[in-house]
Amino acid sequence: MRIADVRAYALRATIPRPFGQSQAFGNARSAVLVEVVSDEGLSGWGEAGAGRHQEPARHFVDGFYRPALLGEDPLEVERLWEKLFAILVTSGLTRGSTIQALSGVDIALWDLRGKALGLPVYKLLGGAFRQRATAYATGLYYTYTDDADHLAALREEAAGYVAQGFRAVKMKIGGASPREDLRRAETVRAAIGADTHLMIDANQAYNAFTARAVGRDMASLDVGWFEEPLPADDIDGYLELKAALPMALAGGEALYTRFAMREFLARRAFDIVQPDACNTGGITEFRRIAALASTWGVQVNPHVWGTPVALATSLHLIAALPPTPPCRVPTPLYQEPVLEFDQTPNPLRTDLAVEPFRLRDGYLDVPQGPGLGIELDHKAIERFRVA
Repeated sequence: MRIADVRAYALRATIPRPFGQSQAFGNARSAVLVEVVSDEGLSGWGEAGAGRHQEPARHFVDGFYRPALLGEDPLEVERLWEKLFAILVTSGLTRGSTIQALSGVDIALWDLRGKALGLPVYKLLGGAFRQRATAYATGLYYTYTDDADHLAALREEAAGYVAQGFRAVKMKIGGASPREDLRRAETVRAAIGADTHLMIDANQAYNAFTARAVGRDMASLDVGWFEEPLPADDIDGYLELKAALPMALAGGEALYTRFAMREFLARRAFDIVQPDACNTGGITEFRRIAALASTWGVQVNPHVWGTPVALATSLHLIAALPPTPPCRVPTPLYQEPVLEFDQTPNPLRTDLAVEPFRLRDGYLDVPQGPGLGIELDHKAIERFRVA
């Protein structure tokens, strides 16, 4: 079996009501899907990137990786990863859209490999420690709203997640003053009750001094983790915060490959590392990062933001992650990895799979079919395709 073609699809869906976080507002959702086609008629699908910028990733798939992959054996996934990465190293292009594009290709190769062998990806990764993943709701963003009381809308949204069966929710901070964000977080905590986990995500909004003050104010709300309080590469700032705050620090979604993660893990700057398989090098590189994290006792919870391809990829990776550290009864959010389940408006998440992912009793099931185990709706792909 040989690779006959590699295709990139840029997708975009407009949403009726803009929402945002500390860095940006948006009124559309976008994605880049990658299809690797074999000469035997099988296709594998991947997703390139978790951000808003489609054209660079699509360009690198079409212009850099496709010529290097044509005629190759798609089952030799790790060798092909190294071949493509070598192109980037010699050009000084080892972060950003180039790695996002590589991620999409790599995921597609794993999907194709699983389909060719008749096995789900988690079995190719060594087997499942769990057949379902505890999911937490990502939502509670900033919105432009005419509501007389925006806190009432926040309260209703948070309570709705609990009613759906989520046992943990994550909200955005950093897009308002620390005092206003504290009011928002107090509102959410009151709405979800004491038994539901609450996490906060600043999307790199603060310097160390401000993050320390915000974290101390939020500590009374029993915050499970404080995500991306600082710029992504501020390792010394993370170490200062970790020593000063009682909650766990999480980060890593904006770090590319194990080489960018290495010092953060070796110095234990994170309590929880959050590699995004669609950003950091695909399934192949995610596994390497997870191995490094376990070496230094850092919990791994993947960042997930995208289509059903990203969700399925992360579910297979979570299935294959051992509890950290090993224990007889591992608990989600402590020793067990958990799945980020974006709840913001996104037709690309809800419409691209023939069978969308559904929350059941607070969990998402790991797909059992060959490869990633999902079937994409090709008519929907064409409906949202812009390039």
